[in-house]
Amino acid sequence: MKIKSAEFVISNQDVNKCPSNNLPEYAFIGRSNVGKSSLINMLTSRKNLAKTSGRPGKTQLINHFIINKNWYLVDLPGYGYAKVSKSSKKTFQKFITLYFEQRKQLVSAFVLIDVRHKPQPIDLKFMEWLGEHQIPFSIVFTKVDKLKPKAIENHIEIYKAILLETWEDMPNYFITSSSKSIGKDELLNYIEKTNIDVKDLF
Repeated sequence: MKIKSAEFVISNQDVNKCPSNNLPEYAFIGRSNVGKSSLINMLTSRKNLAKTSGRPGKTQLINHFIINKNWYLVDLPGYGYAKVSKSSKKTFQKFITLYFEQRKQLVSAFVLIDVRHKPQPIDLKFMEWLGEHQIPFSIVFTKVDKLKPKAIENHIEIYKAILLETWEDMPNYFITSSSKSIGKDELLNYIEKTNIDVKDLF
């Protein structure tokens, strides 16, 4: 897939105010500081489509971007150690939950995970929640340029071993680096193929 256009549409905390048309949506989410904004900018070949920041937890709204006029990329707040107040964290955790539970246009989530770190309970718990709610998702391992190929393989094998203790199959996954554009074609081709598969549902 070639991205010819990528435009910001709306930011909000209310699922009911999300775009009302029936274009398919793909939601990107992960722990704070996982490289989500950089990945979105890399995928869309836009430097500042999603705002990057040195301060974790910058994204605190549901952000819709329309891609090629025919699908939405949704940038969701990160979870984890974002330096925001407890009341703010509760607020956006609530609307994240409502988004996943109520948004009929959602085709798939992409759960971003920093490949450099060992499996984190918060990531495993979130993926378990998605599974329990029958929400399709893929794992996106980020920052693979920071490790050697053998280390990447070893870290992913650890994830596989842990996930397969409770999952029947390993979830679909991608290996990416925003700075090196690794995984860009694979992710975009997956979205393109999925859009074709779900065409009759919308």
